[in-house]
Amino acid sequence: MDTKSSIIDRPMNETETDGGFDAARIDAESIEELERIGSDKWTRHPGCIGAFIAEMDYGLAPCVAKAIEQATERGALGYIPDPWKKEVARSCAAWQLRYDWNVNPAVIRPVPDVLEAFEVFLREIVRADNSIIVPTPAYMPFLSVPRLYGVDVIEIPMLRDDASGEWLFDFDAIERAFAAGCHAFTLCNPHNPIGKVLTRDEMLRISDLAEKYDVRIFSDEIHAPFVYQGYTHVPFASIDERTARQAFTSTSASKSFNIPGTKCAQVILTNPDDLDLWMRNAEWSEHQTATIGAIATTAAYDGGSAWFDGVLKYIERNIALVNDEMRTRFTRVGYIPPQGTYIAWLDFSPLGIDDPAAYFLEKAGVALTDGRECGECGAGCVRMNFAMPYPLLRECFDRMYEALRADGLCSESFSIANV
Repeated sequence: MDTKSSIIDRPMNETETDGGFDAARIDAESIEELERIGSDKWTRHPGCIGAFIAEMDYGLAPCVAKAIEQATERGALGYIPDPWKKEVARSCAAWQLRYDWNVNPAVIRPVPDVLEAFEVFLREIVRADNSIIVPTPAYMPFLSVPRLYGVDVIEIPMLRDDASGEWLFDFDAIERAFAAGCHAFTLCNPHNPIGKVLTRDEMLRISDLAEKYDVRIFSDEIHAPFVYQGYTHVPFASIDERTARQAFTSTSASKSFNIPGTKCAQVILTNPDDLDLWMRNAEWSEHQTATIGAIATTAAYDGGSAWFDGVLKYIERNIALVNDEMRTRFTRVGYIPPQGTYIAWLDFSPLGIDDPAAYFLEKAGVALTDGRECGECGAGCVRMNFAMPYPLLRECFDRMYEALRADGLCSESFSIANV
């Protein structure tokens, strides 16, 4: 079957459009308008600013919207066919060239989301009655899902070096866990929720330990496009033949193009044994992938670069605001600026607030993720998604500051007017 002529109406590519990202329109969006869109992020807590679920409030790239519209017009909403699986693989491989990774599309398979890929990794590679290391704070399901498969979770907190402004791995604790019999490791790069972008040297050190103790590595790279301040994303599997063999990589266009509800991610199987295993045992995971997601994903990877560049510039403006707030009105809050992602990790324990998520929901109308959901080390912390309209982000901090000021928990030397 000729996929280009019989299945796919090609969306606009980046040479045909300026990207269509409209910062002025986004600036003008209100809470009420976002609630009307109907996402969980803005409807779970009516009237509150949604800063907990990790998705953006920037609409769709025009090329994605057009592809979805064309697909629905022709009724392309059946189960995912093989030609679309191949298109997802091709476009994903082309996107990886942004990171100097020339990956063969033949090793890329579709999956509904990164979490489903993680579940396959747990079920087929780690297996019940074994364990997996999860550096914390972590993406919440990395801590809860393994237990559904009889896999123990070993939490190893990241080390916060406030002097250097860096998050560091506790390599000694990692090696002790490997030496005690743990044979799996969860890598999240860039790391949700602390925003750390891993260096090549750090990943090679993990690889050295993995080689020594026969460890497999699940690499979640869904936030790869969101890297800032001169940092560079290096896919773990791209470093050398050894890391390729150790890695079980998953990624998606869902974060970069705000299409998580379309249910299409990718697993990149650079270990030949994994590819064979996948084709034998993971057919149902592929079958659950949505055709509309494959269409949206392919359109995003093929034609969305210019739109995403606009997103990145907008988020960098938001990061500057977060950094400024942490230097001024929130100086007592523990904070290391994120190197990637659109998520900030804020430690309110120095202010004596045991449950800051509940505190700000009640007193400020701001919905944040309770840090304890991200691991035992998250007590007194929150995960904050700042990929929202800039004026709402400013209002978010105003609300939080006023709540703290009313309770005498922050400096009076900074007012809303002079920040």
